[in-house]
Formats: sequence, C-alpha cells, structure tokens
Amino acid sequence: MISFDKASTTDQVLAGIDLTGKIIVVTGGSTGLGAETARALAGRGAGITIVARSTKKMAAVAASIKEQTGQDIEIASLELDKPSTVRAFAERWLTKHDRLDILINNAGIGSPPLTRTAEGWEIQFAANHLGHFLLTNLLAAPLQAAGHARVVNLSSGAHAFAPVNFDDPNYQTRPYSALESYGQSKTANIWFTTELARRWADKNVSSFAVHPGVIKTELTRDMAEEAWEVFRVIETQHAELFKSIPQGAATSCWAATSPDLEDKTGLYLEDCDVAEPVGENPLTGGYAPHAYDAESAQKLWDLSNELLGKDF
Repeated sequence: MISFDKASTTDQVLAGIDLTGKIIVVTGGSTGLGAETARALAGRGAGITIVARSTKKMAAVAASIKEQTGQDIEIASLELDKPSTVRAFAERWLTKHDRLDILINNAGIGSPPLTRTAEGWEIQFAANHLGHFLLTNLLAAPLQAAGHARVVNLSSGAHAFAPVNFDDPNYQTRPYSALESYGQSKTANIWFTTELARRWADKNVSSFAVHPGVIKTELTRDMAEEAWEVFRVIETQHAELFKSIPQGAATSCWAATSPDLEDKTGLYLEDCDVAEPVGENPLTGGYAPHAYDAESAQKLWDLSNELLGKDF
C-alpha cells in the first residue's frame, strides 16, 4: 500500500496507474477540480467525457487537455438542476457507449441565496444531489456492464452542518440557511453513496464519497453573505486548511483508481485515505455521526425517486 496525504497531488496518486481503454465521465469538468481531474485521468490514457453547463468553457478545457496529454476529450452540456437536460445527455451518451468504468460526480453549487428550480426544489439539493442521483441511475447499465466500475461522489466536510431534513428538504416552510442547505446536500451525497453501495453490491460497482478539502474554486462564486463570512474566517485564521486544485482533486483520482480500494465500497474518503470519525475539532476532518446512517440513506433514495417521479 502506497501512503498519500492531504498534500498529495493528482499526478502523484496516479503515478504508475494505466487507464488505457477506460471510459470515464466527469461532471463539472469545465473548471476547477473537475477540469484537473479530467486532465490527470486523461494523462494516464483514459477516454474522458466532461459535462457541464458551458460548452465554451468545456471546449477550452478539452483543447488544453489535448495539448497536454494528446487525448481527445468528449464534451457535452447539461444542467444538473434541470432533469430534462440530464436525461437528454444520458440518452445521447448511451448511443455511443455501452460501458462506463468510472463516473465522477464532481459538479456542485456552493451556498447561494435561496434559489428554486422550476419544480420548486432548493437548487443545492437539486443540483448537488438529485441531478447526480438521476444521472448515475440513467447510466446504470454501462456501469454494471464494465466490471469493477466505480462511482465517485464529491461530498464535503460541510456535511457535518446538517443531515437531510425529510420533512422539508426544499425549505418550503422552514427558514433558509445557505450553509445548512449546502451541508444537507453534502450529507445527501454520502447517503447516496452508501445506499448505492448496498443496492449495487452484486453489480460489480463500487461507490465512494469524497471530501476534497478546502479549495478556492468557482464553487464560491455565488455564495450567500452568511457563507462568505465563514469562508473568510477560515481563509484568514486557518490558511493551513487550504489545498491547491491538484491537491484537492487528488482524493477523487485516488477514489477512482486506487488498488487499495478494490473490494471496498460505500466509504467516505478524505486526504487520499478512508476518513475517521470526526474529532473534537471538526476543522481537522472526519465524518459526522449521521454520515453512515443506513436507514436515512434508504429513506433518501425513496425521496429522490418520489421527487423525480422515478422508480430506480
């Protein structure tokens, strides 16, 4: 077993890994962690599709990756808070691919003022969880056909802010908190991971939730003021917590490829390792007590089906 830590980078964790012939989809691949994850994996020989909102940004990333690695990158537009675009992407992608080795659900929205989708869903719960829940299930057949496929869901240490409120997940009756809502969506990422692991245990698909660390990316661009205040405190008083983008994307790459995770599934990872329970200081990392709540994970799956009108 090779030991990595919070300072490890994407290229370090992928050294010696051969991904030639592997098919990978990365959401949020137009910038930040997603773009770096796609670059690093392409550099090991994988065939990559990046999906995001902006075709223009994705085209620039694809050109840059091609220049650096020689790999052609597929791009496709979708908006995770709009289920119709997720379905349209999956339908198109499935006409060209019958196997998917790795799905990295990287995209996310971070602590904006209260915003609702056309369906009335709070946008963080919709984009960070429901969109990825839908996408993963729509790509179930190629994932299960791949043999030993992996699904990587980007969560956050912010999951400790809140579990999912099943009585009012979309803030229809309770006061809205941007940070609490973000935490709820990040808990949902973990619960989706653990329930997916349970349901697909006999399908040769492993799933992992990842805390990338504290990184300055475009995730912060739409933050509500309450969230900015917390971020500024961390930035000024806990600068040691911050990672570079290659360091932040390293755990995603490790989760997607590490031989150390063979025969493992349903785990919450951070700093290129399996996370321990949270200690006295939550800033030092670890998972909150509610993270591995199996009953709630099953309940979230049912709620997600109900909201989407599906029966996955």
